[in-house]
Amino acid sequence: MNARTNKGGTDVAGSRPVRDEDTFDAAAMAAWLAENATPGSTKAELSAVPDVRQFSGGVSNLTYLLRYPGGDLILRRPPKGTHRKGAHDMGREYRIQTQLGQFLPYVPRTVALCEDPTVIGTPFYVMQRLVGPIPRKDLPRGLVLDREQTAALCHNVIDLLVHLHVVDLAATGLGDLGKGDGYVRRQVEGWSERYRRARTWNVGSCERVMRWLADNQPVDRPHTLVHNDFRFDNVVLDPEDPTRPVGLLDWELATVGDPMMDLANGLGYWIQADDGRHMQAFRRQPTHLPGMMTREEVVEYYCARTGTRVTNREWAWYQVFGLFRVAVIAQQVYQRYLSKQTTNKQFRFFGIAVVLLELRCRSIIRATGRTAPEIADAQVGKQPCP
Repeated sequence: MNARTNKGGTDVAGSRPVRDEDTFDAAAMAAWLAENATPGSTKAELSAVPDVRQFSGGVSNLTYLLRYPGGDLILRRPPKGTHRKGAHDMGREYRIQTQLGQFLPYVPRTVALCEDPTVIGTPFYVMQRLVGPIPRKDLPRGLVLDREQTAALCHNVIDLLVHLHVVDLAATGLGDLGKGDGYVRRQVEGWSERYRRARTWNVGSCERVMRWLADNQPVDRPHTLVHNDFRFDNVVLDPEDPTRPVGLLDWELATVGDPMMDLANGLGYWIQADDGRHMQAFRRQPTHLPGMMTREEVVEYYCARTGTRVTNREWAWYQVFGLFRVAVIAQQVYQRYLSKQTTNKQFRFFGIAVVLLELRCRSIIRATGRTAPEIADAQVGKQPCP
């Protein structure tokens, strides 16, 4: 195998000193964790105060590296500022990982949940750190994959989503995360409302896109567990075989709903090699590499693995929704940046991304009025995932 990983040094890729606005009392956290960690959940020496670093990726909950003697842990907490009702629910995220982790080995093991905001200023939870490289905008430094290895990685990452969608929902005890029929409608209404609330003067209204999504909703499919933030930069790879994922992170938005929307949400971030230079500027994962599937190929592969059938017109709707949802997330972060709730300079160009995503949605909508090749008319899905 030609894959190479850099095992030298002690720094964890993607971590950096904690930004001033995101600091917390590490001693207070350490004292609480020493008293409340689930017995046997970690080998870290919790009597010490850890060295704390912050992961620079992510635009929602904040993620920190806790470097203890004997092992590393991960802490998750909400950002400062005003949050919409139900957002950044640490207890919910902790529960999902704890219960789902009994069925999927790539869910990080939880250590402790603190719902008392007086300890560090917000609720937080701690989990084990999964060791391995994480693909972000590019492959980690020192990791080289040829075309065949990249193709294997791509298929294996999509299989994580496949395996999540075929989990026995009742057995996990997480069925109450769902609200029953009307999931598609609730998603359209909810994300449309969020966009209108977060819109700033220098981005488009997206009203045409939101109206089209509302008027052309597909019928609800059978519900499954959905991750709702499925991207390469939430995947941890095996250090010995970086074509094989060993972990899936960031379960903040996980719920019960339409699995095709979950796939579309993930593909909203999927910028492939033939996308224009303006979209390439906002690429956040290495989906442009030789050997990566195109978006259409991902849909075909997923459908073949799950036995799903979807028409081209249905997929156009899902695709527009996935792109619009990414636009809403980008706009929410951009609004926070403009209102100085965050000083992270990587967010200053997110308004441009919102404009580009709206244009892309409108282009797909226009194409639905013209004859186009059918994805689903090939009737893929002859080899369902066991």
